[in-house]
Amino acid sequence: MPRKSEDLTMTTNLSTALLAKLEPVADSALLHEAMGKRGALTHNIKPVYSGARVFGRAFTVRCEPGDNLMLHLAISRARPDDVLVATVGGFLEAGGWGEIASLAAQLRGIRGLVLDGSVRDVDAIARLNFPVFSRGVSIKGTTKRQRGELNRPITIGGVGVNPGDFVVGDTDGVVVIPAGELDAVIARAHEIKRTEEAMLQKLRQGASTLDLLGLRPVLKELGLDQG
Repeated sequence: MPRKSEDLTMTTNLSTALLAKLEPVADSALLHEAMGKRGALTHNIKPVYSGARVFGRAFTVRCEPGDNLMLHLAISRARPDDVLVATVGGFLEAGGWGEIASLAAQLRGIRGLVLDGSVRDVDAIARLNFPVFSRGVSIKGTTKRQRGELNRPITIGGVGVNPGDFVVGDTDGVVVIPAGELDAVIARAHEIKRTEEAMLQKLRQGASTLDLLGLRPVLKELGLDQG
């Protein structure tokens, strides 16, 4: 029977291989389309600095509103290539994450944070280039005393997230891919990408979006095909 260290190595190798497959299509809008328009977190969970991008496996966290104890515990327990995906019940009047937590997470190989609350130290987080996505920014501090949960199913931004699901965030937003659907979603994303690249080429050659998207029958049905 494999020892725990061997199990961890096997899990890490598997995770690395899956992330390598995901990377070429790690685009939130593309993957949302590839899942049949599912998995997108609400629009108000945004990158806190321009150009932030992240993809990895979800390490889920549930904190009590105004308390960030479990986020600090998550930093100590998450594995390299994990993305912390945390809910504080949407509470915005406390910055539960900042420069210190970002550096601590970065040094452990954690890829980023997705949070349905607020953060602070945004300029410092940007200088670290640690990807953070949140609903808001607040300079107010938090307590560190309340029990929450780690690596349990949570709901964030209207989407259910299980530990080990895949998370992709960029300028457009954040999408969550169920672990069991990853291979099929990647395959579909490549198909969509090829189709869109062909459309872009045809546009450069003078084609109309009305024809490329098959919109002329719709216009005719609505009486908008004249002129």
